[in-house]
Amino acid sequence: MPTKVIFMGTPTFSVPILEAVIADPAYEVVAVTTQPDRPVGRKKILTASPVKHAAMAHHIPVYQPTKLSGSIELAALVQLAPDLIITAAYGQFLPVSFLQSAKIGAINVHASLLPQYRGGAPIHYAVMNGDTKTGVSIMYMVKEMDAGDVIAQAEVEIGPNQTTGELFDTLSKLGRDLLLATLPEIVAGTNDSIPQDSTQVTFAPNISAEQERLDFTSQAYVIHNHVRGLNPWPTAHTFIQGVRTKIQRTHLEPTEITNATPGTVIKKSKQALWLAAGAGTVLAIDELQPAGKPKMTVQDYLNGQVNFKEGDNIITHG
Repeated sequence: MPTKVIFMGTPTFSVPILEAVIADPAYEVVAVTTQPDRPVGRKKILTASPVKHAAMAHHIPVYQPTKLSGSIELAALVQLAPDLIITAAYGQFLPVSFLQSAKIGAINVHASLLPQYRGGAPIHYAVMNGDTKTGVSIMYMVKEMDAGDVIAQAEVEIGPNQTTGELFDTLSKLGRDLLLATLPEIVAGTNDSIPQDSTQVTFAPNISAEQERLDFTSQAYVIHNHVRGLNPWPTAHTFIQGVRTKIQRTHLEPTEITNATPGTVIKKSKQALWLAAGAGTVLAIDELQPAGKPKMTVQDYLNGQVNFKEGDNIITHG
């Protein structure tokens, strides 16, 4: 008999993991739980999560409680009497009663090397902080957020220009492969696990609106990491001559130094727009998106109605 699984996840990160469990005949995914449909875009079109789309394509029942605890959906899920609960970026706390309903246990695929970056945005913080490596952890779920014993981990390097979106894809596949390699021992009860070192815990809470705003008094490498850490979502921004402008891609010019005030145009070309940053450093902007306009290269941006020259300070408070 296949192992009966309830899978819980929401974003694109979760989909390869779900698809792999579905494809393996050793497991039967009897239900998928995901976040409720959300309004998306300027027209606020109600949109299902990527995990819901994947589950429906395989004709698997989908549950979408606004809050799992105390819900009708929770009672129905417990009645399914799963052998195993697998979560991957679900986005809600799971009640202890539900965790205990799984005969084998409840495990989570978390996109960090725990105990680093417990929380909902571990990939964002790894990139924003300029880390050179990260990874995924398979862990048992407990009442405390991301605090369970770690069953397995795998590492990857983070490139100096790699974005959160690019790292999402890498870690999703890494998590998929690590989960499939680990599941047989978990099901058999022969796996090892180790407690997390509580002295090494760091947190990665969801990104706030304030964190999206760039601070050009910071050094260029800090701003660069922030830009790539928030790409493609929720996207870093600043105000250029009063216009809210998303900064999509940047690069560093370590040989460039300046004594200009942060936010000053150092030079501009078809390739980039160089701005002064903190401590005499220089940041090159490659792609950006002024409010109400599509994403564009610096060349297209400068070909438009841009009214500034080298030496102008263009970063404003809006």
